[in-house]
Amino acid sequence: MIVMMGGPGTGKGTFSRLLRQIHPEYTHIETGAMLRAQPDGSPIRIAIAGGNLIPDEMVCDLVAETLSCAPGDLILDGFPRTLVQAKWLVRNYANKYDIHVVFLNVSDEIMERRISKRKNEGSTRRDDADAKTVHHRIETFHTTTMPAIKWLAGVGDITFSDVDSSEQESVNFARILSALGWN
Repeated sequence: MIVMMGGPGTGKGTFSRLLRQIHPEYTHIETGAMLRAQPDGSPIRIAIAGGNLIPDEMVCDLVAETLSCAPGDLILDGFPRTLVQAKWLVRNYANKYDIHVVFLNVSDEIMERRISKRKNEGSTRRDDADAKTVHHRIETFHTTTMPAIKWLAGVGDITFSDVDSSEQESVNFARILSALGWN
């Protein structure tokens, strides 16, 4: 199981898709898409519509349901996002998968620049639309997701790679492949 982690605009989705091109047998699980695919009126969609964070228990239950149906090797994109979710993942899946966390490490300035570029290239993501929202997302990453990343870096039952992904996409992808031992 490859777990792609990083802040907004670090390339989690892009690099997950590129990894799948090399190894199409991997199942790419994009948590954000799973959440948005929930039926209207579901507790998850109600929380999303209200601009609220989805409770950890709901997200973990949805991920568990998805993983139970996913064959073979996996790429998780957008999960875990909290320390509770990270601990849940290790507790429930470290004995079933060789978990390799790939932390896409970039500065806040690079995240902002990439999101701005994505917006200027026609992104329809509402959360890319204005600078205030982007700053809030980066702040949330630091306060909510970085504690999970720091904890995962010290867990002995998994592999953790801190990958500098501040360069051009091809250089960053080569670093990810090297971290995974795929080159």
